[in-house]
Amino acid sequence: MKKVLLMGNPNVGKSVFFSRLTGVHVISSNYPGTTVEFTKGYMLVGDEKSEIIDVPGTYTLEPTCKAEEVACEMLKGAAKAAVKAGDVIINVVDATNLERNLYLTLELMEQDIPVIVALNMWDDTKHRGIHIDVEKLSDWLGVPVVPTTAVTGEGFAKLIAELYKARTPRVRKHTLEERWKDIGRLVNEIQHIEHKRHTFWEWLQDRTIHPLTGLPIAALIAYAAFWLIRQIGEGLIGHVFEPFFTNVWTPLLLRLSVLLGSSGFWHDILIGHLFDGTIDYFQSFGLLSTAVFVPIGAVLPYVLAFYLVLGLLEDSGYLPRLAVLLDTLMHRIGLHGFAIVPTLLGFGCNVPGILATRILESERERFIASTLISIGVPCAALQAMIIGVLGKHGLWPVALVYFTLGLTWLVLGFILNKFLPGFSPELLLEIPPYRFPPLGVLSRKLWWRIKAFLKEAFPVVMAGVLVVGILYHVGLFDLLANLSAPLMTGLLGLPKEAVIAIVVGFLRKDMAVGMLLPYALTVNQLIIACVVLAMFFPCIATFIVLLRELGWKNMLKATVIMVLTAFTVGGLLNLLL
Repeated sequence: MKKVLLMGNPNVGKSVFFSRLTGVHVISSNYPGTTVEFTKGYMLVGDEKSEIIDVPGTYTLEPTCKAEEVACEMLKGAAKAAVKAGDVIINVVDATNLERNLYLTLELMEQDIPVIVALNMWDDTKHRGIHIDVEKLSDWLGVPVVPTTAVTGEGFAKLIAELYKARTPRVRKHTLEERWKDIGRLVNEIQHIEHKRHTFWEWLQDRTIHPLTGLPIAALIAYAAFWLIRQIGEGLIGHVFEPFFTNVWTPLLLRLSVLLGSSGFWHDILIGHLFDGTIDYFQSFGLLSTAVFVPIGAVLPYVLAFYLVLGLLEDSGYLPRLAVLLDTLMHRIGLHGFAIVPTLLGFGCNVPGILATRILESERERFIASTLISIGVPCAALQAMIIGVLGKHGLWPVALVYFTLGLTWLVLGFILNKFLPGFSPELLLEIPPYRFPPLGVLSRKLWWRIKAFLKEAFPVVMAGVLVVGILYHVGLFDLLANLSAPLMTGLLGLPKEAVIAIVVGFLRKDMAVGMLLPYALTVNQLIIACVVLAMFFPCIATFIVLLRELGWKNMLKATVIMVLTAFTVGGLLNLLL
């Protein structure tokens, strides 16, 4: 089977390019021995099925980070098999930034593998007054050069036809220095730029990346994004998911409950506990009740809304600007600016947030980011409960909870950065122009992410609820609550009865916050309890994902940090309030 490697600098539109070639049949996996993710899919070239591989973006074949190392390893493997298998490289080039992109092109042409150059973002060259002599560029390189616009599909028919004609370029090896000289001469000959006045979008691009104006704009965008996420999430829950579970799923489970005798081990495992003769999806804890409702009815609506908004921010070109804007701050806590992406995802649900730390390059970064998300980033469901419980007492209790979580996230990040060995790599990121997100690409990306979330989260929640059901059945939770009560009441100033809610927070934090209401706690006690619940053990789904992503040793380290942080901050709040 022919392999087609998509290679190019970061942010040249390779992901959209890949989507255009392969449709929806894709497979994402980690490169062996690393957590660097690449994507592969398939397309028909005539009657022949070809494998398309979206290689991690790289600026050079002299790697400076793990992603670039993986790109080079994948290229070496393809070069060895290219002669007999007919493998080919499609070098995706940003046509609006030709000089920088052509350096990798010349490096690829020295690797003894057929190359086709795709001048992507061809539509933007017209908007910017950039004129490129494509025929002259193709003659100079000695390989096919095809102008393309991945968003619209312009040029793709010609590109696929060129796959049959792809040939190995015959070029001598260049030094670093020689490549830049050749590129400079070539660009002067084939490219002409017609000077134009700045458009509104160009003016906006400058304003959103400058700290003085960029930070207020980022705050406004964040507010708008979270407002939209909440509206979409609550709308889906109220009008789609809750009616389905109330009117369709609950009657089916109640019939099954009768068949199982309304009690007993298997009833408790499958259906869970009944409350006033019916199912409470947050408290029943059955495999067919809570384990189905939590990922689908409670979390999925917010995750779907989050991924939709994230896709809009990604495809519009804003996220790279936000990453650059926050890079200096993030470096002080051991991360680089692009760690803002998993952090934002964590506000929807910690599970996809921690899964998204795979985009970070080192084990150290992934550990810091995952730990900080678990401690300082409350998920959407938990936020809704915090606002519901404390909001009736005014704005300041809610603001104090968020301020405490944010300050803890920052301080703990400084501490982890100081004491964990290693360093954070620099953020090497190309800033794309603003553009309207293509709805087709946005919808396909949303569908892939939702499928991946359900595939990751559903088995995790099922396994967690099964374990919890067994622990409840043997009475172990009551024992744990009694053992921890003296510490909780003495250090945190909470009544003994609230300990059950704190322990249940390991299962579902939002449910645990709701369980505080019958205890008639003071406002100060509610603030302490909400902060401790947010920082304490993550919910079971997040806990198991931490185990999978970090390994058991780092997961245990993160857990110890969470427990110490939760009790320390809770104790300090008890002294101060």
